[in-house]
Amino acid sequence: MLSREKIMGSAAALYQALRNGVPIAPLSDNYPSMTIDDAYNISLALRTMRLNDGECEIGKKIGVTSDAVMTMLSVDQPDFGFLTDGMWAKDNIVDTSDMILPRAEAEIAFKLKTDLKGPSVTEADVLVATESIAACFEVVDSRIKDWKIKIQDTIADNASCGTMAIGPNWVDLNSVDLLGCKAVVTKNGEPLSEGTGSATLGSPLKAVAWLANTLGERGIPFKAGEIILSGSLVPLEPVTAGDHMHVSIESIGECEVRFT
Repeated sequence: MLSREKIMGSAAALYQALRNGVPIAPLSDNYPSMTIDDAYNISLALRTMRLNDGECEIGKKIGVTSDAVMTMLSVDQPDFGFLTDGMWAKDNIVDTSDMILPRAEAEIAFKLKTDLKGPSVTEADVLVATESIAACFEVVDSRIKDWKIKIQDTIADNASCGTMAIGPNWVDLNSVDLLGCKAVVTKNGEPLSEGTGSATLGSPLKAVAWLANTLGERGIPFKAGEIILSGSLVPLEPVTAGDHMHVSIESIGECEVRFT
């Protein structure tokens, strides 16, 4: 286990990289013995720094849920992090000027109507607790140089969170075939990628339950009103200023995002 001094120092380094846009070397290189619990403690310290800076927590996210993304990032299990109001581009315009190497991914966002707390949450529990779902983009960005991450690095870095943009339509989860719903993504008006709900750990419900249980084991609940990002349906796509992306998810709706 890392000492408190090393945990706080790592969190401070990630926070500085977040604010100044200058990446740092992989934490796992500096601390080869760093565990998942160490990484989670670094993430919690980073979360506290962001909240102390005036941001408010509005939800949680799971990442690295699809085989395509695991392969792309050379990570063999999901990661998890916290969402704040400072991460939500409510006008669906994302400023990339302070980002390092942003990548966009199309997802399904869940809005909760009741609390959930693991570690015994089931897919049925997620279904009952969900108010509605929407199409969204998460724009991830690693504070680790060149995305050279191990699972400990991305968890410590708040699951490589960047920004999210959510479509205007929230729909009843019960009206959607979550496994078979097809997502079609375009970039700058050209076809880019396609995927289905089953890409996220086999089911978005399974992904959200996994996240609830993983955080529940650490005493962190889901709260009514929170937004939960359930993981990418398609491979990550690098983006730069001037790009425009659009996703249409069958029976759920659309989301578009512009980058400046």
